[in-house]
Amino acid sequence: MADCVTKVELSISCENLLDKDVTSKSDPMCSLLINVSENQWVEIDRTERVKNCLTPKFAKKFLIDYYFEQVQKLKFGIYDIDNKTIDLSDDDFLGELECTLGQIVSSRKLTRPLLLKNKRPAGKGTITIYAEEVKDNRVVNFEAQARKLDNKDFFGKSDPYLEFHKLTAEGRWQMVHRTEVIKNNLNPSWKPFKIPLRSLCNGDFDRNIKVDCYDYDNDGSHDLIGIFETNMTKLQDATYSSPAEFECINPKKKQKKKGYKNSGIVSFKLCQVVKEYTFLDFIMGGCQLNFIVGIDFTGSNGDPRSPNSLHYLNPSGFNEYQMAIWAIGVIIQDYDTDKLFPAFGFGAQIPPNWQVSHEFPLNFNLQNPFCGGVEGIIDAYRNCLPQVRLYGPTNFSPIINHVGRFAAAAAQQPKASQYYILLIITDGVITDLDETRQAIVNAAKLPMSIIIIGVGGADFSAMEFLDGDDGVLKSPAGEPAIRDIVQFVPFRKFQNAPKEVLAQSVLAELPQQVVSYFNSRKLQPPTEPPS
Repeated sequence: MADCVTKVELSISCENLLDKDVTSKSDPMCSLLINVSENQWVEIDRTERVKNCLTPKFAKKFLIDYYFEQVQKLKFGIYDIDNKTIDLSDDDFLGELECTLGQIVSSRKLTRPLLLKNKRPAGKGTITIYAEEVKDNRVVNFEAQARKLDNKDFFGKSDPYLEFHKLTAEGRWQMVHRTEVIKNNLNPSWKPFKIPLRSLCNGDFDRNIKVDCYDYDNDGSHDLIGIFETNMTKLQDATYSSPAEFECINPKKKQKKKGYKNSGIVSFKLCQVVKEYTFLDFIMGGCQLNFIVGIDFTGSNGDPRSPNSLHYLNPSGFNEYQMAIWAIGVIIQDYDTDKLFPAFGFGAQIPPNWQVSHEFPLNFNLQNPFCGGVEGIIDAYRNCLPQVRLYGPTNFSPIINHVGRFAAAAAQQPKASQYYILLIITDGVITDLDETRQAIVNAAKLPMSIIIIGVGGADFSAMEFLDGDDGVLKSPAGEPAIRDIVQFVPFRKFQNAPKEVLAQSVLAELPQQVVSYFNSRKLQPPTEPPS
């Protein structure tokens, strides 16, 4: 694995975007893709959607590992988002830019025209990418509220939100965070939020910070309630008993009205600086990634003796199950010191009594289900196939709950020492959907992630539903998953691509899942990484 030289934060803004909405303006969002082989691009992140705006400044930043020795090709795609689906093919395309991370870093600020798929200009649209090296992993936890804000709405009350801006070295204001909108309330309390210290003030506690308070309007013409300037030195004195308070001043009102005092008070009850560890901090500090495999042995795979079966053991090559195990396992095994991986099957009748099992060890050893390395998993799979009868149904929840018991034990440890990754490879439609939803909601509270790879040509729409990207997964009782821990990909999408492409696509979200779990619980790596 190449050493990551540094992390780079990219801020995105656009000008003169194409207007694709008839009665209003476009609602742009920026998608970031990375090139993993010749014509293969993998999406790694997205900004928020900005409603009714042709000159968006996106608040969400992209954080990328910068490798000096690699040409890292990036693609920034701008889309007009008018629906809730995760798929971008049904959204209007507003233009894209292909460039390398090296070009952005060497320019620091790169402005280029947006191009359509035919490489012609997307009207007069441009994209600007601003790069900053990330050297500080402290974040600031805020709790904020306001009182007596001006009412900007004729019907009802204002819908206030805050925007935080930092002063750049060039002396301009750059937005770094936008809070949620509180509807119909002149005395709002915002949910606790956090802003990276480097984004807010580059770690300089005396650098000015500007906070704008707006009244949100659906048509994009948000009304300014008031602004104030402060810095971290003043903000960090905030406590519940003695909040840091600031008058919101509306410059136009102040000019017009003689007795004008303010347009409301914004109050900070908490401004706490904490260190957040990175994925490499956890890995280099001794956190183990534990890899577990679950393989679908249901009858819909076809008779393993037939060359048409998904389980057919081809003497001259791997089947899709073997390829998926190899592609993912070969990456993850680097992060597990003992390289012993439990491997299970589900949906088969097993000897000696031929009862159906949904969590049997591939080596049939309940006391020691471990396989030595990725080769050991492949060998156990080959040896197991002739000894079981493919059956059904396709139940995921037993194996998820099985791994969940290990993760629950690890969650009791005082440090970030263990994280579990369950790889499920399946050919089809899930039978115990409600039980699986409940199992995933429970697992989201634990140090574990789930990767599902669909092999064969079945309808995988239920799997897409388990991947919470296009909305939060809920249990049958309505409890939402507190983290998105499921990553689903159909193997056929990568059938003709180099094997590393599948791994990069599937594992792209994993570091963030590990980091979000441990940091949300304020857990440190087993050994403090060198600063």
